[in-house]
Amino acid sequence: MKPVNKLTENDVTPEDVFNAQRRQVLKTLGISAAALSLPTAHADVLSWFKGNDRPKTPAGAPLNFTKPKQYQADLPLTPEDKVTGYNNFYEFGLDKADPAANAGTLKTTDWKIDIDGEVEKPLTLNMDDIYQRFPLEQRIYRMRCVEAWSMVVPWIGFELGKLLKVASPTSNARYVAFQTLYAPDEMPGQKDRFIGGGINYPYVEGLRLDEAMHPLTILTTGVYGKALPPQNGAPIRLTVPWKYGFKGIKSIVKITLMKDMPPTTWNQLAPNEYGFYANVNPHVDHPRWSQATERFIGSGGILDVKRQPTRLFNGYAGQVASLYRGLDLRENF
Repeated sequence: MKPVNKLTENDVTPEDVFNAQRRQVLKTLGISAAALSLPTAHADVLSWFKGNDRPKTPAGAPLNFTKPKQYQADLPLTPEDKVTGYNNFYEFGLDKADPAANAGTLKTTDWKIDIDGEVEKPLTLNMDDIYQRFPLEQRIYRMRCVEAWSMVVPWIGFELGKLLKVASPTSNARYVAFQTLYAPDEMPGQKDRFIGGGINYPYVEGLRLDEAMHPLTILTTGVYGKALPPQNGAPIRLTVPWKYGFKGIKSIVKITLMKDMPPTTWNQLAPNEYGFYANVNPHVDHPRWSQATERFIGSGGILDVKRQPTRLFNGYAGQVASLYRGLDLRENF
């Protein structure tokens, strides 16, 4: 394997430059900065974001779970307040702090997930069903964002493959598609493309079936010992630790097994920038910045961050590289 070149911090796109580049992408899509601030056609949504009467994000209830030794990685954890306070969830705004400030409107009671498509036993589960059927485990995983920052997170969940086996995939099943809740009254970014980043909602994602069945792939219901807060994708989200974070679709309501490759949100929006596979790869740069290194978000302040080399498959190559044997990872990025 070719060694990763040692880069200085100046070789990697700073976050302020990235944000400026993202604004340029939105402008290209016809979403200008002025449109984001005009109090005309979007006054109702904009006033919602500026208001002080939004419900507070509820605290997560403690969960019962085990800690399998093989998944308790000896890594420095990202502090809980940063995991819950710094993330992307455009349904609640474009800024990293918006989800924590705005996601209290998300209602997670009576949540249901449909599993259908190429399965012999389609089913609908509520969260009580899930907790009863699938014992929870804590898994400490690296998390790498396509924006070149990373965290280490103690997720709590269960293997997606165990749920899929209950539904009995047919011989035609080759892919798994996922869909986020569509509820514009609860997720204001879905009401208006100027607020939600130009995305066509609901958010959708997908995996190959063998990726979905891999034991590292989990459906996550908690973090730091408690149920997921809304800003992190309550009540259930996908976690695939060797892929970029945008593959980790949040607040899932539907899982569909398919014969053909499903559409995915960011790939539809910018196919030259966000591939279907989205495997972490230091040798395949994003068109607008290097992926060779990453900024680890640890316990320090925003300026006290660790720049470190990006690992192929985010450090999980030993477990997952065989899934892509013979596949050109530059073409299938």
